[in-house]
Amino acid sequence: MNTVKHNYISLPEPLECTGSMDTRELRISRAMAFAIDEINNSSDILPGITLGYQIHDTCASVPLAVQVALQFTNDPQLLSDNSKVCSRTGSMLAIIGDSGSTECISISRIVAPFHIPLVSHFATCACLSDKTQYPTFFRTIPSDHFQAEALAKLVKHFGWTWIGAIRSNSDYGNNGMASFLRAAHKEGICVEYSESFNLNDPPSKIQQVADVIRRSTAMVVVSFTATGDLRFLLEELTRNPSTPRQWIGSEAWVTDPEVQRFRICAGAIGFAIPQSIIPGFREYIMDLSPAKVAASYLLTKFWEGAFNCKLEKQAGSVDKVCDGTEDLQKLQIPYTDTSQLRVTNMVYKAVYAIAHAMHNIVCKKINSIVQCDRFIKIEPVQVLDQLKRVNFSRNGYHVSFDANGDPVAFYELINWQKNGNGGLEFVTVGHYDESLSAGQKFTIKREISWTNGGTQVPMSVCSDSCPPGTRKVLQKGKPVCCYDCVPCAEGEISNTSDSSDCSSCHKEFWPNAEKTLCLPKPVEFLSFHEVLGIILTSFSVGGACLTIVTAIVFFHHRYTPIVRANNSELSFLLLFSLTLCFLCSLTFMGRPSDWSCMLRHTAFGITFVLCISCVLGKTIVVLMAFKATLPGSNIAKWFGPTQQRMTVVSFTFVQVLICIIWLVLKPPFSIRNLTTYNEKIILECALGSAIGFWAVLGYIGLLAVFCFVLAVLARKLPDNFNEAKLITFSMLIFCAVWIAFIPAYISSPGKFTVAVEIFAILSSSFGLIICIFVPKCFIILFRPEKNTKKNLMGKK
Repeated sequence: MNTVKHNYISLPEPLECTGSMDTRELRISRAMAFAIDEINNSSDILPGITLGYQIHDTCASVPLAVQVALQFTNDPQLLSDNSKVCSRTGSMLAIIGDSGSTECISISRIVAPFHIPLVSHFATCACLSDKTQYPTFFRTIPSDHFQAEALAKLVKHFGWTWIGAIRSNSDYGNNGMASFLRAAHKEGICVEYSESFNLNDPPSKIQQVADVIRRSTAMVVVSFTATGDLRFLLEELTRNPSTPRQWIGSEAWVTDPEVQRFRICAGAIGFAIPQSIIPGFREYIMDLSPAKVAASYLLTKFWEGAFNCKLEKQAGSVDKVCDGTEDLQKLQIPYTDTSQLRVTNMVYKAVYAIAHAMHNIVCKKINSIVQCDRFIKIEPVQVLDQLKRVNFSRNGYHVSFDANGDPVAFYELINWQKNGNGGLEFVTVGHYDESLSAGQKFTIKREISWTNGGTQVPMSVCSDSCPPGTRKVLQKGKPVCCYDCVPCAEGEISNTSDSSDCSSCHKEFWPNAEKTLCLPKPVEFLSFHEVLGIILTSFSVGGACLTIVTAIVFFHHRYTPIVRANNSELSFLLLFSLTLCFLCSLTFMGRPSDWSCMLRHTAFGITFVLCISCVLGKTIVVLMAFKATLPGSNIAKWFGPTQQRMTVVSFTFVQVLICIIWLVLKPPFSIRNLTTYNEKIILECALGSAIGFWAVLGYIGLLAVFCFVLAVLARKLPDNFNEAKLITFSMLIFCAVWIAFIPAYISSPGKFTVAVEIFAILSSSFGLIICIFVPKCFIILFRPEKNTKKNLMGKK
């Protein structure tokens, strides 16, 4: 239509349609006429009543649509054939149309106050479902609300989370895209860009939108556009092609032959109105005689444009005159293409919906015979009321309206596939049925051919999927679909892809290397079977065996001077206690239990005090023996064998008493240490009372220091074999080991704490047996000539 600039001085020129005729729309208008003719000739619906009609071309123009709507509301006599005599004055009871949502909005606002129903076959804007604004609007095509939901589910189904969006700058495009964007947001889909345009925009605007598509990283483009708008954009994209995109189309263009010629849309998919069959329709539209054509202004324009001739010779015109040889069968145009009767069937259903509403008003079934009152006066409001109740099927297609005037949404999924001739054809590969339960609405039943001609689904994501074991961290300033994959922190896992958070494992579990699964933490303790345990066990048993062998040697030579020189009874008791010291280290190995924890600490404390008490007794014996040789000294009677035994028992009893108090008040117990290491559990013995432990250890240290001091005092006393010197060295080693033990014990983690304690026990025990008994055994076994009283006394 021409755009007219008004100067408000003279009357404006009448509005006129310009340009070529859309033969697809002509076919749709002919479907209305076909349906009315069927009804007028039917004995089942409105028998004996003839429906009339008028067809107006709005040229997709709001001003023309408004003009026609105003004419409908002011002209009571609208008959298609004035030659026929009607029983009453004809009146306009309903309107079918328009194809565009914007035009329908304008028409509905005008006719609604008159309660005139408007039934559209192709206006899909979800806004028209608002009954507060459009109370008389109905449609036989589903609302874009359902299509938007279906498109969002389609995009989500193929894993596309990064898309571009274009739309017509109209009510159809803007409202449809708004519905889609809301649905896409719920599905977690991000939109890189959203551009609007229409065919009336300057070329620079179209080029700008094309450049946005070319520069984008999104490989999928969702297009909510009218055919005419999209055609301009595709022509611009064809002039300067870029990386092929996967096009997702709305029902307005995805089955339109006018767009099918653009090769850059190969592989496009989208939802369309179901393909249908209207019996007799092709024969009807192809049956155009010259008389029929000449009787209709629209058909005349169509005929002359299709065959490039004039029906009548005009004076001064050089145009070719149609000679009657024109054949519609040879034309390859949308008007003659009845292979994809989609929107056409929506018009057909709209006519029958209005006819059924009128039938329910004027006709009644009496004794199985339908009788209609031809003289009853019908008001538009009655038709409006009955339209809300219609529920019938025609040619296998169901017709009804919900509370919003919308039908049940059912779409076919269309894929543009290459045929054998190298062209593109529309192939139904699935469907979407809103009436089914969730999870069953969307079905794909055939293989899809994608934009690259293959069957591999193209990728369109801002960021690759984050594998299990990682979490998504959003990139600053970008949509939620753009993120970095960050490994889960220590002690956390994610067992799904694209996890936004990692979950912590239970305190007794730890992630595997991939951080996808929480596994029970390995339990660690000093085992007899591991290398360190075997080494310590070997030294423990070896030390005990060495002590036993020493005792055997001493027992076998118990009457020799070197054995008898320093109280052989204390020597045997010392060897016994040393054997226990070596063996008590074994109680520190193996899986700890409450009983083993109490046993290991008390056995260690008592056996070591017994050992040190024996060494202390021997030191006192050496010291007293030389003091007793002084003139007038009677000290020997105060430290005889009985006193020596009492000394050992007394010192040991004190340690026994400390251990009893410790065990009664707060004994050691086994624990599962979860803090030293994150990735494993340490089975160890808790001290129960740190005071008790350090009291036991402190008492051993006190006796060792006391023994060391006495040994130092006795080391220079005359004798070739002064045992005090050996005791001094043994106590020096003992004290050094246990002084070093304290910081090592505190700083050693896990099972190595136990290993340090065992090492201290074995080291101090070996120090005692080597320093005190090995020299004596050497003399007994290898220097028997020195094992004499004379040699021990140092006499020549």
